[in-house]
Amino acid sequence: MIVVTGATGKLGGLIVRELLDHLPPEKIGVSVRDPAGAQSLVQIGVRVRQGDFADTASLLSAFEGASQVLMVSSNVAARGGDPLPQHRAAIDAARQVGVGRIVYTSHMAASPASQFRPARDHAATEAMLRDAGMAWIALRNGFYASALPMMIGDAAHTGVLAAPADGKVAWTAHTDLAAAAAAILLDGERPNGPTPPLTASRALDLDEVVRIMAKHRTEPIRRQILSDEEQIAAMTARGVPPGAIDATLGLYRAARAGEFAGTDPTLLSLIGRPPIEVVDTLGITQPG
Repeated sequence: MIVVTGATGKLGGLIVRELLDHLPPEKIGVSVRDPAGAQSLVQIGVRVRQGDFADTASLLSAFEGASQVLMVSSNVAARGGDPLPQHRAAIDAARQVGVGRIVYTSHMAASPASQFRPARDHAATEAMLRDAGMAWIALRNGFYASALPMMIGDAAHTGVLAAPADGKVAWTAHTDLAAAAAAILLDGERPNGPTPPLTASRALDLDEVVRIMAKHRTEPIRRQILSDEEQIAAMTARGVPPGAIDATLGLYRAARAGEFAGTDPTLLSLIGRPPIEVVDTLGITQPG
C-alpha cells in the first residue's frame, strides 16, 4: 500500500488522483488531519486514517501496512511553527512501522546555505532521511507556480507590478509535480537520494512575466523595483506577520542569487509530456 500524507491539500490530493489512474483504490491509503474532509476517498475504497505530524501515535496508525509513504512537507511554518520536529516525527513513525520507502516533497533549492528558509528546512529534512536507515527519495520540486499570483498582487488592476528585484524562477505547476510524484512512487527501482530539479522547461523573472501580461491587456503594465526596505514597510503596513515578511524577502533574495533559475528535463521524462507553461497557470485572458 502507498500512503499519501496531506491528501486533502492541493498537492497531496492531486497525487492521490494520479495514483488512482494506475492502482486500485484498496492499494492506496491517506493520512489526513481531518478524515471528514476525505469522505469522497472513503466512498471509492481508499483507506483513510487520521494522521497528524504533531501526534506520533496517529502517524503509527496512519502508516501501518504501508510499503511507501509519500510525505508532503509540513506547512506549519506559514503559521509561525517549525516543520522540522514534525518531519522527524513522521520519519520516525514510518521507520517504527516498517515502511519500505519514504518519498518526500522537497525543493529545487534545498540547501543549508539557501537564502530561502523553506529550502533550508528541506535540506535539514533530507539529512534526516539520509540518516534514517531506510530507502528514501526527495522530490526536488520546482518552485510552485501557484505562488506567482501572490508576487503579481494587484498589478492586473493597477498596471504596476511593484516588487523587489528578483531573478529567474522555474515556475512549475502542481499538476505536473503530482504526476511526477506518482511516477516515482510506481517505480520501485529508483535509487535513494534527491531527484534532479523537477522543473518546467523555462525560467522567468518578473520583467518577463510583465511582458507576458502585457500581451493580454489593452492597458499598459510596467515593472517597478522596490527596495527590500520598501517591501518590508509595505507588508508591515498591511499587517503581515514578521515571519511571513522574512519568508517573502528570502524568496526575492534567493531568486536574485539564482537559486530557482535552473531547469532540467527530468520532469518531462517522468510525465511523458511537455510541462505546463507559466502563462497557462496564470489564467490570463484578454480583457473584454
